[in-house]
Amino acid sequence: MPLLAGLKGDEETLSPNTVSYIDLFGIIAFRYLIKNVTVVNEGRSMSTSVLVENGRIAKIADEIPATEGVIVINGEGKHLLPGVIDTHVHFRDPGLTHKADFHTESCAAIAGGVTSVIDMPNTKPQTTTEALLDEKIAMAAEKSLCNYGFMVGATNDNIDSLNAIDSSKYAAVKLFMGSSTGNMLVSDDTALERLFHTAKKPIVAHCEDEARIAERTAMARERWGDNPPAEAHAFIRDAEACYRSTHKAVSLAQQSGARLHVAHLTSAKELSLFSAGNIGHKHITAEVTPNHLWFSDSDYQRLVNLVRCNPSIKSADDREALRKALNDGLLDTVATDHAPHLLEEKEKTYFQSVSGMPSIQHSLLVMLELCREGYFSIETVVEKMCHNPARLFGIEERGFIRQGYHADLVLLDLGAETLVDNATLYYKCRWSPLEGTRFHAKVEKTFVNGVLSYDCQCGIVNNVKGRHLRYE
Repeated sequence: MPLLAGLKGDEETLSPNTVSYIDLFGIIAFRYLIKNVTVVNEGRSMSTSVLVENGRIAKIADEIPATEGVIVINGEGKHLLPGVIDTHVHFRDPGLTHKADFHTESCAAIAGGVTSVIDMPNTKPQTTTEALLDEKIAMAAEKSLCNYGFMVGATNDNIDSLNAIDSSKYAAVKLFMGSSTGNMLVSDDTALERLFHTAKKPIVAHCEDEARIAERTAMARERWGDNPPAEAHAFIRDAEACYRSTHKAVSLAQQSGARLHVAHLTSAKELSLFSAGNIGHKHITAEVTPNHLWFSDSDYQRLVNLVRCNPSIKSADDREALRKALNDGLLDTVATDHAPHLLEEKEKTYFQSVSGMPSIQHSLLVMLELCREGYFSIETVVEKMCHNPARLFGIEERGFIRQGYHADLVLLDLGAETLVDNATLYYKCRWSPLEGTRFHAKVEKTFVNGVLSYDCQCGIVNNVKGRHLRYE
């Protein structure tokens, strides 16, 4: 059995804690046997053992012998899940790295059990060409500790050139039908129709109606002046603004047959536009974020702009409708829309403040807490955070615990607690709206491509880089 010891100090320093696991020969261990663990996978929870070798799941069986050179992990009383695939993140790299970057945010991801991410195109420069996509892929290869994929951004002027990009390099086309950070709004109806009729990959749409937002902004200024309270965000970016835009996107997809995935659904009214069922049988699907399942508009009083995001956090009734819809199959995936900003950017007055919050480090814990409260089963959480993201974007050999698949795994202790504390945050922005929250679960270990990348006792345990996602 290899001895586990600290690295000799020549690796990059990672915060809050850094240790690398090495064996007696100084080589990172790639063989693990997780014994007697409850595996949650494909709608079932069962006690078994999992062998990891050479980055892959080598065997799943009740009895697997511990051969020489294998690190044995006692999984008794623990749960083993596929690594979470977060298909909606803003890691801010390149151009906005004062807020975040692929290194810091990938550390936060794996600390939260997230092993793969798909990054959005509203960076500086915006990812709207193949050359800029290639640059971003190369940058992530140097920095990211989790696996990474990308969306390319649609604009009013690049619809034809989008179709010339090698479709094996990206997961989807991101369409902003409402303005947000980065101002990539596609407002030309001719461009919209052309995109829906020609897109080779799924279209992921941010849906908010600009005319409605402008109208409500004017009303907010009349009511509150130049500094409305934080809760005005839900007034300005209301359910009607979301519904109008989502209805338009769904109509375009129905007319064209395009594959549409509506990002971060927030209101009960929008749910009427979607149908329940298996994700493989639908060409119009929807995502919800843990933030919109956790917070409601009552939290603006306590957290002010810290919970400001686009689309806005809405009412408790909307939140309850979203929770039910996720359980009923109207909503298909859970992704964070992880969008960090510096605290000083969030603390400005309403019209100077920015929208978005960091969330990836605790997204799985939020969902597990909602399980504990009876809203979902853990099997449903795995379906929405692991299986369905892989199915939706055709991500090869990830998202499931299957023999031969990449060993992206997260080991959970559902009998332990996690206090969200500033000292334990990996985000470069160093804040979370969840600070002070106590979750009744703990991410104990995270494996990325068969390498132990995070351990709750040590923090980030090596600097092995993730891989570029491949698509079927």
